[in-house]
Amino acid sequence: MDSKGWIIPLRDAAGLDERLIGGKAAKLAQLIHAGLRVPDGFCITAPAYDDFLTQGTLVDLVRMELGRKPLEGMRWEEIWDSALRIRAGFAAQSISQELTQAILEAQGELGEGTLLAVRSSAPGEDSPRHSFAGLHESIVGVSDAEEVLDAVKTVWASLWSDAALLYHKELALDPAKSRMAVLVQRVIDEDRSGVAFARDPRGGAEHQMIVEAVPGPCSGLVDGAVDPDRWVLARDSGEVISWRSGDRGQGPLVPPILDDGDLAKIHTTVMRIESFFGWPPDVEWTGLASRFTVLQARPITTVTTPDEDKRAWYLTLRPSMQRLQKLRIRVADILIPELERLGQRLTEEALQDYNDRELAVAIEERATEVDKWKKIYWDDFIPFAHGVRQLGAYYNDAVHPVDPYEFVAVLRGEDTLAMERNGSLEHLAEMLRKNDALREWVGQALVEAEEPDSGAGDLTERLSDVSGGQAFRQRLSAFVDLHLDVTYRGERLAGRPDLILRTLMQMAARPGTIGPRASTQAEQEHKTRECERRLLEAVGPNRRAEAQEVIATGRLSWRLRDDDNILVGRLEAQLLRAVQIGIERLVSEGRLATSSPATRATALIVSDALRDPSHLAIALPEPEESSDEAASVDGGESPRQLIGQPAAPGVVTGRARSIRSAEDLGRFQAGEILVCDAIEPTMTHLVPLAGAVVERRGGMLIHGAIIARELDIPCVNGVARATEILHDGEILTVDGYLGIVTVGPPEFRLEGLEIS
Repeated sequence: MDSKGWIIPLRDAAGLDERLIGGKAAKLAQLIHAGLRVPDGFCITAPAYDDFLTQGTLVDLVRMELGRKPLEGMRWEEIWDSALRIRAGFAAQSISQELTQAILEAQGELGEGTLLAVRSSAPGEDSPRHSFAGLHESIVGVSDAEEVLDAVKTVWASLWSDAALLYHKELALDPAKSRMAVLVQRVIDEDRSGVAFARDPRGGAEHQMIVEAVPGPCSGLVDGAVDPDRWVLARDSGEVISWRSGDRGQGPLVPPILDDGDLAKIHTTVMRIESFFGWPPDVEWTGLASRFTVLQARPITTVTTPDEDKRAWYLTLRPSMQRLQKLRIRVADILIPELERLGQRLTEEALQDYNDRELAVAIEERATEVDKWKKIYWDDFIPFAHGVRQLGAYYNDAVHPVDPYEFVAVLRGEDTLAMERNGSLEHLAEMLRKNDALREWVGQALVEAEEPDSGAGDLTERLSDVSGGQAFRQRLSAFVDLHLDVTYRGERLAGRPDLILRTLMQMAARPGTIGPRASTQAEQEHKTRECERRLLEAVGPNRRAEAQEVIATGRLSWRLRDDDNILVGRLEAQLLRAVQIGIERLVSEGRLATSSPATRATALIVSDALRDPSHLAIALPEPEESSDEAASVDGGESPRQLIGQPAAPGVVTGRARSIRSAEDLGRFQAGEILVCDAIEPTMTHLVPLAGAVVERRGGMLIHGAIIARELDIPCVNGVARATEILHDGEILTVDGYLGIVTVGPPEFRLEGLEIS
């Protein structure tokens, strides 16, 4: 032990307080003392973490992130963002010279150039009651001094990871009390590794032990990158009850990678560890026969959580790099093309020519497809969106930028369906700008469309009455078919061209660019190239291929997380198209009193009625009023200030316009403050018109925040109940620097004041 008590060799740590060295180090030290083979190493104690934390402003940073709003009220995007900012803060702060020297001296005793694993050893991390496996970081394969020091800071920061923050109550996370020890050990390179559970962790088989093994290091098994061989052994005798070969692309007749002698050694060692500690362990191991080495031993915990506890699901949204690579192939090469083909096929079907039974089948098919693809969306598309956050953490760990969101520049330039749609909108707006007569005619037609018995369909048909109207109508029709055949809040936008015409009129009144406040394309491309260069230079030539893979995955993840929303929305729109045709047919036959809007809830009712003409009359459920709409007319007072996340810098004052329905899309006026639940891909065309953006949903990497930063528009998100509290027409001041929305007229203005 050094004079400060910061460094303790693992072989000397047996019997020391877990509050000093953490649960992982304490257990391994006891196993060394008991005579088991454990990799040599040293522990960086919790007081060393305390020293690092108090050297700078990290305590204030953590308190600010945890104090912005209750963690229970934060979505996982917000929790990820808080963790990313904390991680960046840890990476940017230097370890004191004295502690650096102590760490490097201990590293030197393990041998120059030795590959090391830097692992978390938090107090209470591996207790019999709570395991919390995987919540904290392990960095494997570092060797030089700078890599080791950076890895130590990353492990310290993982005390405040998004995973840990989800369990903040159980972990008792408090900047003044929470601590993290770090375990540094030699990397043991063996050709067999695995895990063993002294009892079946699934429960119900107390007499069985589970052993899993993979070729090579154990990380392949823990990360889910390699499918393991699995044995079920009898606890009392070690006899093999069953064996299943891992699927590693080697064919069906591959022999087991462990023989009876290997299994006997594992069984004996695991039972010995259970006897030593007094609880059934979960053991990570590597090597065979005399080289059998214990990497970790912790109690098996069977965690049961209420059905409404979604934390375990949230953790699945943090896939490993290996799983992201697999998802990249599945999503980009299989799912998205299949979704595009399906949407196109459904769009081209002449539903109006179907008989009643055929139309009923078409409705049911579409309902089934929507349900299927929504499940795929949650199972595959949402986890793949983590590729953006993987890029963020990877970039920040390597580059240590002042701005933890500098990496966003690497994502720019990706062609998305939303960008293509916005470009098409700008072409339509330019046609209106250049044709005064056409613009005046559209404006008047929109006013007339508000009158009773004046349909939006008639409006587009009458465009041919004005000079240039026919060409505009053709381009508008093509735009609607290609880009607007989606749903927003349950309404099919393709049936509401009046909404997009209102937006086009607002755009036409502005200069001829969809993003007048955005940086030039050349500037954005230069920044993208510069940030990519900084990353590749920081990781060095040996990791260049890895960095390029992370960049490619992040870019594709960012593009597809926009496209997948639009493509799934297209399926929903095609379902509503079929339902609406069915409703109109039932009305014409006198079996439905009045035409009602098509919704997902009416789909099966309509299809059943079409199948069975014996039902002479049916009734459709009344559409429910949304809670937001009810709240918008409650007449209650708004608080003076609302606190959220500072998502895009700038300060703007303007009048609020809350977007709660498709109708609101057409009401939005240039310069208004766009207030919404979240900027969805189907409404991103409104953002360039906005003075500022306020969102209920939080996160620096959601659509609204990214687009607002690109267009230099202030944005505050994560504002609880934003669409309920903020009313149309209210004056708001949006401070994107501090994350504050002030309601009411500004109390003072600085315009015109000269500051010397």
